[in-house]
Amino acid sequence: MSKRLGEQGKTIVRVLIGADGLPKQASIFKSSGYDRLDEAARQAVMSWRYVPGKRNGVVEQMEFNVPINWVLN
Repeated sequence: MSKRLGEQGKTIVRVLIGADGLPKQASIFKSSGYDRLDEAARQAVMSWRYVPGKRNGVVEQMEFNVPINWVLN
């Protein structure tokens, strides 16, 4: 539906990545301007697996901004 309506933009999702590499929570940091695209971006990052962050060689949970570009081709 978004494609048919010509919706495009950039969503930045703030995701909390656990020490196990799984996302714990995600929220919209910067909206694309379209709720439908923002929610699809949030759901997508929650389904991914990540390499957990390290601080001083120790794995720990961290927050990360994930940019998702919505471009019509």
